[in-house]
Amino acid sequence: MRRQEELDLTGKVVIITGASRGVGRQAARTFARRGANVVLAARTVEPDRSLPGTLNETLAQLEDLGGSAIAVQTDLASSTDLERLVDAAVDRFGGVDVLINNAAATTGDIWNKRFLELTREDWLYQFDVNVHAPFTLMQLVTPIMEGRGGGRILNVTTGSGEVFREPEELPQLDSIGEFSLAVPGYFSSKRALDRLGNVLAPELARKKIAVIGLHPGLVATELVAIRVREAGLDDTVAVPMAVPARMLAYFASCADPMEYTGRLFWAERELKELGLDPDEQLTKSA
Repeated sequence: MRRQEELDLTGKVVIITGASRGVGRQAARTFARRGANVVLAARTVEPDRSLPGTLNETLAQLEDLGGSAIAVQTDLASSTDLERLVDAAVDRFGGVDVLINNAAATTGDIWNKRFLELTREDWLYQFDVNVHAPFTLMQLVTPIMEGRGGGRILNVTTGSGEVFREPEELPQLDSIGEFSLAVPGYFSSKRALDRLGNVLAPELARKKIAVIGLHPGLVATELVAIRVREAGLDDTVAVPMAVPARMLAYFASCADPMEYTGRLFWAERELKELGLDPDEQLTKSA
């Protein structure tokens, strides 16, 4: 990959789903530092004993950084909430320039259920959050972005054969120690999101909208830390949240996003190839 010039993000309107914790929160901080208007979306507004982080906490952090942001409580499985989210971005900031489909259904007992234990409701909920919500948001923001001269849609995905650039599909691991990776709904729906971005890219490119998939790798999020600790695993292989956040900022600001549209990228590898510093504190004045 050839490193491109990064354009100023000051005043750009960025919607980030799953912004109450993890990569979504880290990305929100990164975009706020660079002067973007950030629209935060997640379900968790008030503290929940079973989950770290809330939407209001993220908003407070961005305000402490001097950032411009709003928080919109959003159930990704609700089409009404998705419409309200985009309307809020337009009402407050006048439009949408970047959509980051980061949220995923990763909580609850789906991670402990094998294939025959999954209910149809479990299966459909995974697709509602991981595929149908991005589909609906992409439809909602496309005419807005087109009217503003173009935009970027960044889909946070998971590992795939295309990302790893192998000639054949890599076999799916069943588990790492006691940590189960047999989560059919999650991995299947994320691969569907990969393909959705791939097939939409040519049509949206004519509207000057790039669609880029990013595999963050095993990231040291709050939830991963909890699961790794419970399973007694080594967490040193997990990458800092700053790694995927920095790549999201790069794809949102690179001068020619069409070089990347319709493709999938692996955050850790691409960061190294481009010579980007994940801890670089870029600001709107940089």
